[in-house]
Amino acid sequence: MANASNALQTDAIVSSDSDQLILVNHLDEEIGHLSKGETHDGAGLLHRAFSLFVFNDEGDLLLQQRAGDKRLWPMYWANSCCSHPRHGETMDEAVHRRLHEELGVTSNLQYMYKFVYHASFGDAGSEYEYCWVYIGKTTDKVQANTTELADWRFIKPEQLDHDLLHDSQHYTPWLKSEWARLRSEFNEQINTL
Repeated sequence: MANASNALQTDAIVSSDSDQLILVNHLDEEIGHLSKGETHDGAGLLHRAFSLFVFNDEGDLLLQQRAGDKRLWPMYWANSCCSHPRHGETMDEAVHRRLHEELGVTSNLQYMYKFVYHASFGDAGSEYEYCWVYIGKTTDKVQANTTELADWRFIKPEQLDHDLLHDSQHYTPWLKSEWARLRSEFNEQINTL
């Protein structure tokens, strides 16, 4: 890991294909539950998810590179943290749990918007998510979970803009979409974190 010299690491297993996710309709109303593995098979089934964009005191965004054994988009760069609330878990519980499980940090997260997206990763499966997007700031030292991510880094927003314009094939589809909307509609909120 490029940033391992100044961070702790853990290899705790924090998710599995048997986790029960929340299936929703296009109004984000809960309609059932299904395992994470089955939810992502084929074209996928619409389920509730979240994406977190966490910044440091300098205004740099924390990115993570997904672990190499991830079923969907392995080794791609993604936003700070993205996952799913589990059956019986509120979104507030889920976002704070997962941020700590993956990166070992805490943040006062601010909900920004939600949207539906669908993206297929060849024959491996698909993401079909009703995704809630949050921003936040942390001063905590990153403790990377090596079962979830291969690497991490902080990046200046302007550098990410440049990379997504000129070298976007290394980034997940949800990061590209969410970052574009955050920069166009919510940049003032990001700058005042």
